[in-house]
Amino acid sequence: MVVVALSTQSAFLLLVATAVLVWGVARYRRRFVKVDLYIALAIAVGVFMVGFFPTVYDAIGVLLDIENRVITILLVANLGFIAFCLYLLGTLRETRVKLGDLTRNLSIDQASTHQTAYPDGGDQSTIHVVIPAYNEEKSIRGVIESLPESLLDHLVVPVVVSDGSADATAERARIEGTMVVEHPVNQGQGGALKTGFELAQQAGADIVVTMDGDGQHPAEELERLVRPIVEGEADYVMGSRRRGADNSGNGATRRAGIRAFTVLINSLTDASITDCTNGFRAIRGSELDRLTLTEERFSAPELIIEARKNGLRIQEVPITVEERQAGETKKPSLGYAVGLTRTILTTWLR
Repeated sequence: MVVVALSTQSAFLLLVATAVLVWGVARYRRRFVKVDLYIALAIAVGVFMVGFFPTVYDAIGVLLDIENRVITILLVANLGFIAFCLYLLGTLRETRVKLGDLTRNLSIDQASTHQTAYPDGGDQSTIHVVIPAYNEEKSIRGVIESLPESLLDHLVVPVVVSDGSADATAERARIEGTMVVEHPVNQGQGGALKTGFELAQQAGADIVVTMDGDGQHPAEELERLVRPIVEGEADYVMGSRRRGADNSGNGATRRAGIRAFTVLINSLTDASITDCTNGFRAIRGSELDRLTLTEERFSAPELIIEARKNGLRIQEVPITVEERQAGETKKPSLGYAVGLTRTILTTWLR
């Protein structure tokens, strides 16, 4: 009876191994992705060894000081499963990056088609104010109208990126002299900023400013932000609510979190900033190409670390952050700290 049971078990495992291998070969013939074939082959070999050469796992168990063969097999299987999951996560992230690039390129191409509707500044220097906006129909027009037409002998050009908004954000932003582009699907603040940066660079922007579309960043403080760049003192100027005023209504937990992440960035980059998540900033247009920007959601730490790594002269100025004019915050409450930590560490290490 034992021999029959073993024979039946071996036959079943052989069938499973063969099916997995056939599936892998068929998938490779359709997509020609070698990793798919290698994964199927590894699974098939592992299953085959369990059925016909189980003593191999005994040898692995000896190396790992595991006496039970079943535990060894489960350990190897789980390690393989974890590796497979990591591969899937990597593939998913790669797909998301490609989709994001496609979305942004389509938006940029559409904007370029209608470029004649936007001011180019002629021979005048320009400040392009990039405003990422997601469902900000109630506040976006007021933000645009608050901007000056010119500042420190620079023409001010608003660039609104409606990031997959489901409301009338884009329509409300279509004011004469304003660049407006739409993402068909939401890409996150980082993705919207990358679209705005590309448009500003195509237009030859001398200075690129970023500000929120909810009215939290007062336009009257724009001059304080760009003056160090205009006067040649800095390449990257950050607004700091710690040096200025924070009227946003952030709770104690959020304020403590911002301080903690600021300390972490300062420790990793030998910087001395005080507000690492503020989206009110100015960057010299010619320096944008030096920054490697891949983050879709948590873009603020990536910009700071990239600026430090590439030797940009960073300066911080006091600014005020007000309460949003309408709507609710789009920042995720769950996973925000995890996302910031991941962004900081991956940007620092790459």
